[in-house]
Amino acid sequence: MSDVSRETSERLHDYARLIEKWNPRINLVARSTLQDISDRHIRDSTQLAALAGPVTGKWVDLGSGGGLPGLVAAIHYADQPVDFHLVESDQRKATFLRTCSRELSLGRVTVHAARIESLIPAAADIVSARALAPLPLLMSYVDRHLKQGGTAWLMKGENWQDELRDAQAQWQFRYDAHPSQTHQNAAILEIGDISHV
Repeated sequence: MSDVSRETSERLHDYARLIEKWNPRINLVARSTLQDISDRHIRDSTQLAALAGPVTGKWVDLGSGGGLPGLVAAIHYADQPVDFHLVESDQRKATFLRTCSRELSLGRVTVHAARIESLIPAAADIVSARALAPLPLLMSYVDRHLKQGGTAWLMKGENWQDELRDAQAQWQFRYDAHPSQTHQNAAILEIGDISHV
């Protein structure tokens, strides 16, 4: 990743090694994709930082799992005034996320070992999610935790257009679909101005 600072590149490398170390015990990523972790997972999540541009405030990553994309975004914004809140209900994965934030010196990361719907609404400037839930359900989580005027960045697979149509039957929102640079026919949805139909 030649377009990032040396410190960011080193953190991303160290993060990849942590995933490789922990993955046999708690299955953070599919075993078949572990050999290609930098391209398949980290570069995929890095797209968010490029799309979001300069940000400040509170970023909430829903269903963080192994830290994709939330921890990767936190690495990219490590020197910026952004507080990251990673929400992961699996206690083992939450422990992994805390270990990563400590070992990678990410002082502005907080891990919430809780269910998304049980957390107090976060009033986040940014909400992100990757491979978490179908868009109609995901919109209810985003609506709960995104503040008025905030932006959601949702990484969706090749069926994103069908999911979008289903979501529009229940929700009103503005969106832009950004083509994924790493997965053919996938998209990153930039969503705001959410209201229930």
